Amino acid sequence: MKIAVVSDSHDHGDLLARAMEIARDWGARAVFHCGDVIGANTLRRALAFDLPMHVIHGNNLGDVPALMRLAFESGGRLVYHGGEAVVDLGGRRLFMIHYPHLARGMAMTGDYDAVFCGHSHQAEIEAVSNARGGRTMLVNPGTVAGFGEPRTLALGDLDSLEFAVRSIDASGA
Repeated sequence: MKIAVVSDSHDHGDLLARAMEIARDWGARAVFHCGDVIGANTLRRALAFDLPMHVIHGNNLGDVPALMRLAFESGGRLVYHGGEAVVDLGGRRLFMIHYPHLARGMAMTGDYDAVFCGHSHQAEIEAVSNARGGRTMLVNPGTVAGFGEPRTLALGDLDSLEFAVRSIDASGA
């Protein structure tokens, strides 16, 4: 099962929509947003792609009641988890939190197949040694918005647990 991981869209709905377009065209069946959405309206164009989205809030909370209302109105296409999420999908156990240092700690437990985070605006994919003697994928997709860093998302295959960072070209949005 293919998925996309995004983070730190910071009210840039047009760039988030472009990331969703890339995810859809690649064949993603779900999208994970690792926080700093800011305004709920940032997600409206993204929902038009009809891909289920799992969203947490990050450190820039924005309008939480509006985000909860949009999730309710989405008919299940948007799931707002609050500050962190545990999702079972495609036979994998996944964890999502905004902060990289906490994500690394969760990856090291061995309780999850993959852990997703954001916050740093720096894309990074790493297989982390865990307490159970295995490896857990730690995925930070970077930032949708840019802010001096490249605009990126991560695309992943849950069957093989392989992830890759992809640039978001703002043209075509």
